[in-house]
Amino acid sequence: MSNGIGDLFKQAQEMQARLAEIQKEASRRTVESTAGGGMVTAVVNGRLELVSLRIEKQVLESGDAEMLQDLVVAAVNQGIRAAQQMMAEEMSKLTGGLKIPGLTG
Repeated sequence: MSNGIGDLFKQAQEMQARLAEIQKEASRRTVESTAGGGMVTAVVNGRLELVSLRIEKQVLESGDAEMLQDLVVAAVNQGIRAAQQMMAEEMSKLTGGLKIPGLTG
């Protein structure tokens, strides 16, 4: 029984180390999303931070502040969702291979 607990503890330590590495890499990985047919582009990293925001000159020249606000919100929200999905996929890779004695076949 002691060996099973030791294995579980070792797996937990390995998972914690891999999780720390994923979190470290999260700030380096980014996703890009657009709104308004590319008029506004948001880049969000895996930590759900807005890294950059590009607005096409045409949108600024239109003078339509409300439309610009809507496009920025849409692009940023889409970027956040895409970054969340990217990190969820990374986390599923991490936990998918975990074998816990007594819970796996």
